[in-house]
Amino acid sequence: MSKTKLTVTKNGFIKIDGDFEIVDQEGNVYDLQGRTALGLCRCGLSANKPFCDGAHRNGFEHDAAAFDLPPMKTK
Repeated sequence: MSKTKLTVTKNGFIKIDGDFEIVDQEGNVYDLQGRTALGLCRCGLSANKPFCDGAHRNGFEHDAAAFDLPPMKTK
């Protein structure tokens, strides 16, 4: 299985590359027309959610910088 890569862009979308499938909350598959890369909206302004349409420009700021999450809690 190939690795899927998600890139959180500065002031923008989440770019997804690789072999992936996107489903809605009921498990219905989005027809991606063979795409192996696309942008997912994270600003909430896209008219094409969950996909990015560029609506974030000049209205969404986030300086994407990686950090370590705290350890997972044990039950």
